Amino acid sequence: MSGTAGCRRFEDRVAVVTGASRGIGLGIVERLVAEGARFCLTARKPEELALELAPQVRVNAVAPAIVRTRFAAALLAGGEEQVAAGYPLGRIGTPEDVAAATAFLLSEDASWITGRTLVLDGGPGLNGPL
Repeated sequence: MSGTAGCRRFEDRVAVVTGASRGIGLGIVERLVAEGARFCLTARKPEELALELAPQVRVNAVAPAIVRTRFAAALLAGGEEQVAAGYPLGRIGTPEDVAAATAFLLSEDASWITGRTLVLDGGPGLNGPL
């Protein structure tokens, strides 16, 4: 998602984010705010909120497996290749992978999706979803 500095493509959008106090969730919130979104933190499940807030608000979530972040560095130390080999796509996720999926869910291309959790895990391999 390079080249988006100063871009306000999520102006007038609200992102409902869970787990944003640390790790990848905080990174997602920072990126969305930089691109103009407002956000709300919640511990509620997307399917519950979607029923309450539709049709005015779409509520979706992303559920990433291990993503190459400072938070995951200790988990990957000395064993990243072994962990990556457990996923069919053969690699660890990146913050950009999560950002792209989140941007899709916020876009008009996902205007008929609500109450869903998008699992980002490199495929259902040996490691499975976290």
